[in-house]
Amino acid sequence: MKIKTTKKEAEKVVVAKKTTAPAAKKATKPATKEVTFTVHAEKGKAVYVAGEFNNWDPTAKKMAYKAKEGLYSASMKLAPGDYQYKFVIDGTWCADPENVNSVANDQGTFNSVVSVK
Repeated sequence: MKIKTTKKEAEKVVVAKKTTAPAAKKATKPATKEVTFTVHAEKGKAVYVAGEFNNWDPTAKKMAYKAKEGLYSASMKLAPGDYQYKFVIDGTWCADPENVNSVANDQGTFNSVVSVK
């Protein structure tokens, strides 16, 4: 003969504990420095700076005319390294006349080089 009890046995509850994985190291961004590019050109020109830092896009970085100095200027933050660049003035690609650092390119002309430390 079986005896039934009216008390219910306590149900076993399984609780999954959340474990924390070891903290992953955050990818550190290389420190950047602000670099300012300047070029003398007549007021009213469409002036841009293009280079390795913006995939040589001739209209990615427009330069602003600074009337007081009589030149165009643009600043951007770049990680340390060497970057080739040119100015695009009214659609014409020009090496930086103020920068003696340059390298020959595959177009038979020269690209200016800026070194960011």
